Amino acid sequence: MGSYVPNTKAEREEMLKEIGYKSFDDMFSVIPSSVRLEKELNIPEGKSEFETRDIMEKMAAKNVKYRSIFRGAGAYDHYIPSVVKQITTKEEFVTAYTPYQAEISQGILQSIFEYQTMICQLTGMDVANASVYDGSTAAAEGCAMCKDRKRKTYVVSETVDPKTIEVIKTYAFGCGSNVVVVPKKDGLTDYDKAKELMEQCDAACLLVSQPNYYGQLEDVRKAVEVAHDAGAKAIVSCNPFALTILETPAEAGADVVVGEGQPLGLPISYGGPYIGFMACTSAMMRKLPGRIVGETKDDLGNRAYVLTLQAREQHIRREKASSNICSNEALCAMTVAVYMAAMGKEGLINVANQCVSKAHYLQEGLENAGLTKTYKGEFFHEFVTTTKVPAEKIVDALEEKGILAGLPLSENEILWCTTEKNTKAQMDEVIAVVKEVQA
Repeated sequence: MGSYVPNTKAEREEMLKEIGYKSFDDMFSVIPSSVRLEKELNIPEGKSEFETRDIMEKMAAKNVKYRSIFRGAGAYDHYIPSVVKQITTKEEFVTAYTPYQAEISQGILQSIFEYQTMICQLTGMDVANASVYDGSTAAAEGCAMCKDRKRKTYVVSETVDPKTIEVIKTYAFGCGSNVVVVPKKDGLTDYDKAKELMEQCDAACLLVSQPNYYGQLEDVRKAVEVAHDAGAKAIVSCNPFALTILETPAEAGADVVVGEGQPLGLPISYGGPYIGFMACTSAMMRKLPGRIVGETKDDLGNRAYVLTLQAREQHIRREKASSNICSNEALCAMTVAVYMAAMGKEGLINVANQCVSKAHYLQEGLENAGLTKTYKGEFFHEFVTTTKVPAEKIVDALEEKGILAGLPLSENEILWCTTEKNTKAQMDEVIAVVKEVQA
């Protein structure tokens, strides 16, 4: 493939001569021979672009591409308008890094500001931040926001995504906090048990999901009531599309709202990169990790953007920091903003309504095919069914047809999901295959 160093051999020799060396070996002579590699690296010869492309295409051919997807569980297959990629892959956006010199990063700051504004509109909260890795990290950071000297226990519902609970436990271990998990009851948070557990510990917060991991719609107002009665904060982890048609967490009285922004314009992409969104009340604003961009005016009266707050480890002693998150999610944040702008309010609501209606159509069809609905409660666009045959048998049968089935939760339970991309014909095909396997 050639050298990655752009200088010619003659230029390198000239630079060596300028600094007083005859060769690279001469320049590195101060390094003890015992730690130097005195032979060539044992790596294969470089290949041409044509040969490399052929190798990569053969590797890519091993990937399985499904005709239709009925699996969610944290990553969702939504339609992404082509304008989103067209805008966000522009060179000036792709190469942008953290705006350390904010005054000369007006474009990036504006994109973050627009993203934050839309997240506030979506959640109903007062303020939102940027630069959180994913939904699980956002949940863990949200819990850390609620911690103080007297309250160090995070109370988390069992109906939260298991992967998120593990991340919260990892964060808690690192900062000396505890995690108490509230058991589920009929696929929902057992709020009586939550109240009991919170009275027994120094609870900093109660975290629930809306909808929860099993697709069920939680009583968020009840969660807020239980948390506040115990003197703790209420955190709600939300599906962004559900926020467009359900009561907002702000209306329910939540203190912190978190979630995974992947459904808003980010492809599944084998697990990332994704973005976690966070929003909170103005009272909790100074505890938000990452950065907050604000709008102001310059000395000429023109609109300008500034880093209003950035509670990062560079600005506070590490052991005193409530968060040590340090990355730049600006490109993902801008992708979310471009997607929401392209879809518009009505477009987002339309997607949410399609998700709900198609999920209910599929659930009814699967029930007629022999799969019973595991939980009785209302659901958004995911639901759990109980099978008569092993769940893997259904998954394998659908895979043979080029269909990715729902996620097996146990030997006889499957978590299904629909989005606006699933057609009636695709759902009818799934129902027909399931009926045949169940027979």
